Amino acid sequence: MSQPAVSTITLEACHSLSDIPRKSWERLAGSDNPFLRYEFFEALETTRCTSQETGWKPCHLVFRMEGEIAGIAPAFLKNHSRGEYVFDFAWAEAYQRYGQPYYPKLLMAVPFTPSQGPRLLLDPKLRDALDARGIHDLLDTLIARLGAHSWHLLFPDAEDQKLLHHEEHLHRLGCQFHWHSRGYECFDDFLSELTSRKRKSIRKERRQVAEQEITFNRFHGRDIPDHVLAAFYVFYQATYLKRGQHPYLSRQFFEQILQTMPEHLHVIMAVKNGEMIAGALFLSGKNTLYGRYWGCLEEYNHLHFETCYYQGIELAIELGLHTFDAGAQGEHKLVRGFEPVLTHSWHGIAHPGFHEAIEAFTREEAVQVMSYYEDARTALPFRQNDGA
Repeated sequence: MSQPAVSTITLEACHSLSDIPRKSWERLAGSDNPFLRYEFFEALETTRCTSQETGWKPCHLVFRMEGEIAGIAPAFLKNHSRGEYVFDFAWAEAYQRYGQPYYPKLLMAVPFTPSQGPRLLLDPKLRDALDARGIHDLLDTLIARLGAHSWHLLFPDAEDQKLLHHEEHLHRLGCQFHWHSRGYECFDDFLSELTSRKRKSIRKERRQVAEQEITFNRFHGRDIPDHVLAAFYVFYQATYLKRGQHPYLSRQFFEQILQTMPEHLHVIMAVKNGEMIAGALFLSGKNTLYGRYWGCLEEYNHLHFETCYYQGIELAIELGLHTFDAGAQGEHKLVRGFEPVLTHSWHGIAHPGFHEAIEAFTREEAVQVMSYYEDARTALPFRQNDGA
């Protein structure tokens, strides 16, 4: 059977989630990844966390084949670069120096979420009919219609990377640190894989938290009480206020996703003298635990590592998940058993001169990232088969 011609494929932008049939979104996105759920984007939009006012104007993409919806891509028209975790501030500054507008830009990403996953939610027939040139041409044409100056697709999974890969287009590399289970049934199973020195170091950190008379409670889904979610939000908000920023997400957002997609939510609260002193909220997918949101009001020795990493590892083991993605950045994760993972993004720059300059930058940056990634792999704390 011959494939449909690329000319039968169209791409359009919708400025509200309600413009896309819910059944079409759910058919293409599935329910395994919490950050692709219709309910997740619905909560972002209805609580105004993503809006014209916050600089995250919904601009979700709809691919049609023979007039029928065959693909979607969560997207936003942006007038700033905050909350993305693939930093292009220097690009925007260069445009400004030369008197050129960098914004608005079209961003295909999950807001405030530096986690890899599907970004082009395509019917298999559409994916087979597209190639890198086709998808880039469709996006280039779309930004011209939207009055945007560039497009950016952040943190795609391996399947999308295959479709996006084209030597003439801008590809950036990044590096994160993820924890992977090797069939562990408890935290000590994980520790047994580390060198003696690293095992002792982690046990010492955990002991020092316990010596401060701090304990931990876990809550899951619909069993998360209102007062626990309220306390968590105070801690989460404090993380931003300490840096002089407003939080990206509202309390109403968390309340809504707890009601509409509770099976994905988990809260771990640190308790001292009967009072909650810190908290972290995690989301779980089919194979991965995502550590996204955390906060505290007072600093305690090693409390962040315990709440966000060690308690997260225990939760991942408890839930039978293979991977724990604890967020962006963090060389400090490396010595705690989190392994380096390459991340990717793709960019379409309309201005020919800036395209050439940014392409040169991304090539040089990729060499540095690969060197960093390889160096990080040599510093992993896992013991060799020497009984260490």
